[in-house]
Amino acid sequence: MQEARETYISWDECFMRMAHVISERSKDPSTQAGALIATPNNVVVGLGYNGFPRGVDNDALPWEREGDFLNTKYAYVCHAEENAVYNANTRTHGCKIYCTLFPCNECAKTIIQNGITEMIYESDKYHDVPAFIASRRLFDRAGVRCRQYLSDWKNDELPN
Repeated sequence: MQEARETYISWDECFMRMAHVISERSKDPSTQAGALIATPNNVVVGLGYNGFPRGVDNDALPWEREGDFLNTKYAYVCHAEENAVYNANTRTHGCKIYCTLFPCNECAKTIIQNGITEMIYESDKYHDVPAFIASRRLFDRAGVRCRQYLSDWKNDELPN
């Protein structure tokens, strides 16, 4: 009898790769983020990427990163983590979320309010930005386990 293959990828690797793949759906010219929600039994229940809300034309609003708030993408874009929660096909209580970027404070609140208990991230390039410091505080106080996972697949291309 043939033995099982031993070179298969871990769940962390599988889910982080999938988060990267879904991030490629983003129309954002500067940042493509992806997120995946999985149950404790490793069943995918939600996927998301950053972009404008459904029904909003991708050319109708600005994609700029700097300038007056109303003339930047920040007033209009739904983050990958939010979209993964919105797109979930079941309750997310007790689930884990895989994020290509460490979540901002607004996404941290969404993750916490939806009962997600573990957040696995890859890039932490905004570590010292106040919104991400606040995010860490929220996760810590809510008891959400946070850990970094660096995918073997795309690690060469990632900023910090």
